[in-house]
Amino acid sequence: MARRTDRPSYRCTECGWSTAKWLGRCPECQAWGTVEEVGAAPAVKTTAAARVTSPALPIGRVDGHRVVARSTGVPELDRVLGGGLVPGAVVLLAGEPGVGKSTLLLDVAAKASSPEHPTLYVTGEESAGQVRLRADRIDAIAEDLYLVAETDLSAILGQLDAVKPELLVLDSVQTVASPEIDGAPGGVAQVREVAGALIRASKERGMSTLLVGHVTKDGAIAGPRLLEHLVDVVLHFEGDRHARLRLVRGVKNRYGATDEVGCFELHDSGITSLADPSGLFLTRRSEPVPGTCLTVTLEGRRPLVAEVQALTVDSQIPSPRRTTSGLETSRVSMILAVLEQRGRIGALGKNDIYTATVGGVRLSEPAADLAVALALASAASDTPLPQNLVAVGEVGLAGEVRRVTGVQRRLAEAARLGFTRALVPVDPGEVPAGMKVVEVSDIGEALRVLPARPRRTRDAPERSGESERSGQSGGGAGGSPLSGGGR
Repeated sequence: MARRTDRPSYRCTECGWSTAKWLGRCPECQAWGTVEEVGAAPAVKTTAAARVTSPALPIGRVDGHRVVARSTGVPELDRVLGGGLVPGAVVLLAGEPGVGKSTLLLDVAAKASSPEHPTLYVTGEESAGQVRLRADRIDAIAEDLYLVAETDLSAILGQLDAVKPELLVLDSVQTVASPEIDGAPGGVAQVREVAGALIRASKERGMSTLLVGHVTKDGAIAGPRLLEHLVDVVLHFEGDRHARLRLVRGVKNRYGATDEVGCFELHDSGITSLADPSGLFLTRRSEPVPGTCLTVTLEGRRPLVAEVQALTVDSQIPSPRRTTSGLETSRVSMILAVLEQRGRIGALGKNDIYTATVGGVRLSEPAADLAVALALASAASDTPLPQNLVAVGEVGLAGEVRRVTGVQRRLAEAARLGFTRALVPVDPGEVPAGMKVVEVSDIGEALRVLPARPRRTRDAPERSGESERSGQSGGGAGGSPLSGGGR
């Protein structure tokens, strides 16, 4: 009997992964029961050396003028991209449903189009008429902006030959399918093939490409992880759908920094860049109110002044409520424990406590700890903090106030907006002129900024001395280290 020399081959119908033996679960996409026999395994081939089409050059002789970034017409997006769109670059923008991805990219497509730089907008989720209605609403009608509703990859590549765009916008990559690949649109194999074909087309034509990506319920980009490795730039579009603020955060960028953040405001007539978004996070009032404190947070490298609010009321139930909005619940609980044990504020454990931020901003960095602690102490004692005061610092379990990064940038932003007083950890560095800065080492020293001693707080021991720094000569007077005139 003749001996069979060829071996069977197996392939996953979900992601296309191949193997020489059958497995119940695909190790690539973790799907069960998708590995099927497809025939004999292909013979192993080796690649021979071919003729060189483009010789290697010293890096100093490579022409870099062809890859100069071009502005998108949206300043905040240019900021995150590192100056604009580089020819041949592929950008992946992902975000929650309804956050404003399509609105932003339609605005970019209209502003970036010109007779020398035509733009092709491909929609796979909506009809062309629906996109036209959105374009009328946000004033995104441009003569050199071409629109097509298409979900077939081969048809989209044909549109590239017909229009020859300088910018391609695809909304979204999970809705497009290739007829050469088995599987439904959005599958692992389909997303890999579609992304690979569009990336090759972008590099060959020198065409910039903006891809919209879906996210899973955990917030990760849907599809294979290979998609994020293939593209040049990965951006995350974030924001609470009940708030106006939207943030575009760079996660990966081959042409610029990855710690930049762009701020946008979403409204009825579209989406606009916010060069100075701090005003969204502040409440303007003529008189100080107990339970409020200002801080300066860093979103990437951008400092933003934000307001923390706290409210304490007598609890009517055995287990008091702890409600937070815009703050981490575990972090607020830790600060409450520090205030009770280290700050000697004993009334907090029996009260309902509510903490929130203004404008929908989320404060997750530890630098906001000191502002949260002062807001809670102010609410518990019903004593307002001094006007024009900002607090920056991380609070530890021992009650110490730790140093944080970017203190000088935070103070410079606060001074630019007119704030004259700051509470910071020890050794903040250079202080802006005209700003009075008090350095504190623990939570007990920080609580002394309250103009009057809290009625529900035991007296803290007096300090023998205070470490103060000011951009101008002179010091404070009175019972509080920050007492004095306003702006």
